[in-house]
Amino acid sequence: MKHDEKIRMFQDIFAPKSSETVLFLVDVPHDDIKDNRAWRERRKMAHEWYMIFKEMEATTRFTVKMVEFKATGMQNTCIPDEIREAVSQSNLVLAMTEFSASAPLILICTSKNTITRVASMPGVEKRMEKTALRANYQEVKRYAFTLKQMLDTAVAAEIVFSTNDVLFIDLRNRVADADTGECTRAGQFTNLPCGEACKVPYEAAADEIEEFGESKTKGIWPVCSNREFMKFIVENNKVIDISGNGEKADEMRRFFSENSTRRNVAELGIGCNPRAIITGNILEDEKVGLHIAYGMSTHLGGKVTSDMHEDICYSKGCPVEATSVVLINPNSSSTEVVHNAMLRYDLLQ
Repeated sequence: MKHDEKIRMFQDIFAPKSSETVLFLVDVPHDDIKDNRAWRERRKMAHEWYMIFKEMEATTRFTVKMVEFKATGMQNTCIPDEIREAVSQSNLVLAMTEFSASAPLILICTSKNTITRVASMPGVEKRMEKTALRANYQEVKRYAFTLKQMLDTAVAAEIVFSTNDVLFIDLRNRVADADTGECTRAGQFTNLPCGEACKVPYEAAADEIEEFGESKTKGIWPVCSNREFMKFIVENNKVIDISGNGEKADEMRRFFSENSTRRNVAELGIGCNPRAIITGNILEDEKVGLHIAYGMSTHLGGKVTSDMHEDICYSKGCPVEATSVVLINPNSSSTEVVHNAMLRYDLLQ
């Protein structure tokens, strides 16, 4: 992406205004959290973007800052108090981090009387300037809103995986959200590269179980991590057991036993960025098609607070694919939105 193209992209997505404060957030390795090549390149990319904003600052007269903080070591866990304070005092925040800070940043965006809008880019790579970041944002916006409407109507989803496992997700009593990439007004949040719609499953929380009963989310959720396959056994929207004999399965059993809220099925998301490709980078992979998350859901409109939120992707080219995703409506009609592990864009035109 050429220099002038980046400026146009920044103006289209962020529309920085005179007298605003723009904050770049970068996490850094420390102690047992070791550096890596992709992380170093991301910090370099953040500096490149920062310098372009500094160039824009001269004509638009906003203020640009960059703040580094020690990496948290976990996706979507709490960020330091001083970073939360800096974010809440900024108008536009670009978080180009190794470990996702999306969940705590969303909570700042949606807080009362917020002045902050945020673009969270955990794991962003410079090569994405040639793929998902080059998307037609008006097109992506249309696709995301159409998917949101479909998810809002749906009361359930049935997912068939390439492993022949089936997971049923209860989508009652929740409102879907769309990430269109817009980040021009206080309170807006985008996960760049953008393009998805998502919905939190019905979790049968204490304040809703008496009226609506237990969650119907159940089935087998296959997962591949570090080339090791395992299966999450799901009942009542929780991972109740793990099938698998490898080291990663043992690690995940310990991980879930340390904090039961991590067992929560927290999100069903469907990416809709036609320029996104599967590379193993979750930030871009999730914009290709189906992804499912466990852990915290409150930042997406759910009921479960946790110390983390982790997405797993299932589009064509992933270790496990979602060969079919069917949305089920209240009148029992249904729509297959993912076929052969690919989003059906023909439904979104």
